[in-house]
Amino acid sequence: MTDHDHFSRAGAGRESPLAPGLDPARTALVLIDLMERIVALPLAPHPGPEVLDASLDLARAFRAAGAPVVAVRVQRPGVPEQPAGSGLVAAVGQAADAVVVKHTVGAFHDTCLHEELQRRGVTTLVLAGIATNMGVESTARAAADLDYRLVFAEDAMSALTAAEHDASVRLDFPRFGTVVRSADVYFAGT
Repeated sequence: MTDHDHFSRAGAGRESPLAPGLDPARTALVLIDLMERIVALPLAPHPGPEVLDASLDLARAFRAAGAPVVAVRVQRPGVPEQPAGSGLVAAVGQAADAVVVKHTVGAFHDTCLHEELQRRGVTTLVLAGIATNMGVESTARAAADLDYRLVFAEDAMSALTAAEHDASVRLDFPRFGTVVRSADVYFAGT
């Protein structure tokens, strides 16, 4: 199996949700930890500002299609005050239809994310954010367990090292869903 086979496979024997295009009534964009202090970290292979731009481009496309955008941010439990820069980047908060606060690595455990998505009739998630191998991957694994169809916008996520990012994108994510560039995320009929 080549890197290309890993990168483009639709995961777990499932057809890609991108064929024939995403259904805006059943799809949500989930943006993980696009917080000021996290976007500012030295990330690879995509710098934080590039991840943010690609994520906001996706958010605009989702909003234009009438599909929901959910922003997730972490809040450290058991500390009297959160570190500086713990809020969402302002443009992310403004683009979000819902904001979910998590207290663990993944966005599903002990949050309202699943209920929020179910209430909206969502069955497919497009995932983006920081860090690829932590918050995004943990969220993806839980989403797969909950039977969501998954699309990963590879250029709208990054990690502390390129090796960590690449391991998730090339080895792990194809087992759960479809990995694409953010420009290749499209809705049916567009």
